[in-house]
Amino acid sequence: MGGNNILGAVFALISFAIFATHDVVVKYLGGHYSAIQIIFFSVLMGFPLVIVMLIRDRSDGNLRPRHPWWTTVRTAAAVVTGVTAFYAFSVLPLAQTYAILFATPLLITLLAIPILGEKVGIRRGIAVVVGLLGVMIVLRPGDADLSLGHAAALTAAVCASLASVIVRKIGADERAAVLLLYPMLANFVVLGAALPLVYKPMPVEHLGMMGIIALFGFIAMLFIIAAYRRAEAVVVAPMQYSQMIWAAIYGALIFDENLDIYTILGATIIIASGIYIVLREGRKASLSNSPVLRTPVRPDTGLLPRMPSLMGIGGRHADPRSRRDDDTMGQ
Repeated sequence: MGGNNILGAVFALISFAIFATHDVVVKYLGGHYSAIQIIFFSVLMGFPLVIVMLIRDRSDGNLRPRHPWWTTVRTAAAVVTGVTAFYAFSVLPLAQTYAILFATPLLITLLAIPILGEKVGIRRGIAVVVGLLGVMIVLRPGDADLSLGHAAALTAAVCASLASVIVRKIGADERAAVLLLYPMLANFVVLGAALPLVYKPMPVEHLGMMGIIALFGFIAMLFIIAAYRRAEAVVVAPMQYSQMIWAAIYGALIFDENLDIYTILGATIIIASGIYIVLREGRKASLSNSPVLRTPVRPDTGLLPRMPSLMGIGGRHADPRSRRDDDTMGQ
């Protein structure tokens, strides 16, 4: 592995360490407030950061989507992903939440068949099935009570997968600003309307933590951009699984959580399946059949861009069309 790939992997590891810390703050605040309130204020505090990005947008045009139907579906999926993922982090052990969300690349592979018309070979199909069996091991239905938190994590994984596939479908035509702003605005409007139903007054330190969520997400995003610009996607993508290590550390030190054998076994199977697909597609270097290489590195929650295709980057194997807004966004 060349020096650039090593540097890219290091940047990716730093990014996911920051994201994991971000999720610790989400989990802590989730013990006091609704996911709706957390996301609303995080979006509100994230707007100045996004405005700075958009000021550097040198392209002409407007913010009307060229694919309004797909943009609407993706926006709704991002909003649902945010609420359900934040709720899952609030009520489930960190490692268990990550294990379920790690099924996202597998679900993208399945959704890419009807939406993008991609074909899944027998080996990749087996890897998807094995990975989903890993999810069942984590959930262990019949042996443990499934909670609303488990349903929320599964919903987040499905909606995040849908949002990612839609970005792949329309990303070459839509401006990055449209893909970025619409979910944020939807979070602000929809969750703002629901806020009076769940609002609790916040002390200044908790309000500061809301700002930390936005700031950490922004900093982690910058490291991801740096990682994908220096390294191949096949190197960067598997680094997201390092969050499981942080989940074990943070879970034990802060939340008194212990990994159970089912979570360890299921997560291992899910991660192995995802890495297998990434490595296999990396060897093939196929642009027309590579849903995982452009998988969101984090669920798209409508706070800040968390996927290469949305940020106008995608590693050295990215479709050149996905770079259309790279210079535009000034990233």
